[in-house]
Amino acid sequence: MIDWDRVAALREEVGAEDFDEVVELFLQEVDEEIETLAAQPVQDGLSEKLHFLKGSALSLGFRAFSDLCQTGEAALAQDPAASVDVEELQNSYQSSRSSFLNDLPTKFAC
Repeated sequence: MIDWDRVAALREEVGAEDFDEVVELFLQEVDEEIETLAAQPVQDGLSEKLHFLKGSALSLGFRAFSDLCQTGEAALAQDPAASVDVEELQNSYQSSRSSFLNDLPTKFAC
């Protein structure tokens, strides 16, 4: 579910001292986008939101969630009226978020 090698690479890139701030910003931005998905009409920028969420998720190693965003984005590219399971996206994000926050302290313990 979480690509911990990617998380470690991000931590290396931004530095251990700034990593917590980057994580907090990521979670805040994605939390806000996830909340708006349920009310998001397909014709009103859902593909762009999925693209944003996919990239953000990859940055922090949320592999499973990112894959779901990619699937939705690809479906909408082929058919703008395609059905995207928003509830599945929201559940995947919440599951990934919980797993990440639960395991993070042990992954980078001093």
